[in-house]
Amino acid sequence: QVQLVESGGGLVQPGGSLRLSCVASGTIFSIVDMGWYRQADEDKRELVASASKSGITNYADSVKGRFTISRDNAKNTVSLQMNSLKPEDTALYYCNARVQYSSRSSVYNWWGQGTQVTVSS
Repeated sequence: QVQLVESGGGLVQPGGSLRLSCVASGTIFSIVDMGWYRQADEDKRELVASASKSGITNYADSVKGRFTISRDNAKNTVSLQMNSLKPEDTALYYCNARVQYSSRSSVYNWWGQGTQVTVSS
């Protein structure tokens, strides 16, 4: 089992900043990828940003230049610094980790419970 615990959501005015953090614990040999997804109301869950174990990052076009993902492999944590927030960034943000339990195991997908980000004046 793997647990992902998120923190840092909240209410912020347009143009403001928030920082989301996520820590993974449990049966973990390696975390192949860690990242953040978001889902607004009935919309499809979408990738916001991800970071591989080797440090390769990937961002949704809508957040490039505003959001920065960082990862600490030793601590199994991932953070998302969100600047210049817009009302359309309002969503439930989920931490995601693709985990190996051992050197020979497959990769399994785990999700946090989500943290709400609301951008409104």
